[in-house]
Amino acid sequence: MTYVIVHALAPIFVIMLLGFFAGKAKMVDNKNVSLLNIFVMDFALPAALFSATVQTPWLGIVKQSPLIVVLVLAMWITYAAIYFLATKVFKKSPQDAAVLTLTVALPNYAALGLPILGSVLGEGSATSLSVAVSIACGSVLMTPFCLLILEREKARAAGEATGSTLAMLPVLMWRSVTKPIVWGPLLGVVLSALGIRMPDLLLAAIKPLGLSATAAALFLTGVILSTRKLQINTMVCTATLAKLLIQPFIAWGIVLALGLSGPVAITAILMIALAAGFFGVVFGNRFGVQSPDAEAVLLLSSVLSILSLPLFISLTSGL
Repeated sequence: MTYVIVHALAPIFVIMLLGFFAGKAKMVDNKNVSLLNIFVMDFALPAALFSATVQTPWLGIVKQSPLIVVLVLAMWITYAAIYFLATKVFKKSPQDAAVLTLTVALPNYAALGLPILGSVLGEGSATSLSVAVSIACGSVLMTPFCLLILEREKARAAGEATGSTLAMLPVLMWRSVTKPIVWGPLLGVVLSALGIRMPDLLLAAIKPLGLSATAAALFLTGVILSTRKLQINTMVCTATLAKLLIQPFIAWGIVLALGLSGPVAITAILMIALAAGFFGVVFGNRFGVQSPDAEAVLLLSSVLSILSLPLFISLTSGL
């Protein structure tokens, strides 16, 4: 099992290392990655998320509702707790806290979901559907929280708004929804619910773009990291612990409260137990927000998940 986990994590580290090397060697301008960021955030990732959601049968999504409930609650609870700690205890700025909390709360479904879940429950349509639903939950129901905060602080810094967050909410929500990274997967979910099937030609046309999404995002993350020094502090250690141990046990508690068992329970816990995702770091860079803590959590949780994932795979074997 350790081999499977290392095998799943290897591409993440190799591609980030290539990005890191490219940045350090000045093959890529690591001080100005706006063009690469636009490609990842406005084209590659939205295409991948749209393809994943629009091809997910609506009835299949409905049948996955227990999984959706566990994932969303575990992510929301973690987001609220880490954001509170970051802003109230560690006195982080709202932008820094938003990037950090999204990094912690949203697991790396895109890169790790299928390899890990497939190795435990077997590869098949049911496993692929669960991973697709997990990705949809994260992109539609989690990323807007981070975007709302980043858009709010951007508007305040520009002097565009001085009112309360509640008064600014309609404008902020509109700005978030108009981002391709949000409306891409959301459109896919809506079309799936309406039973509208996309032409095979269209899906084939955007498939290469979608396939490049994870690799491009990881490469971009490596380039971003090439300008930073890894800093380990109390916030980083707390956030990493929350990601790898506390959040999966939150999911476990929700599973027990709902009386779930079998593949659904195992899937919910293991999906939440994955290492931190790269969305937070990439989002922050798009808004000009640097969060060394988020970057450290991303790297640290990816390394330590080699130890934490076998633990939860073993613990959930009896469910």
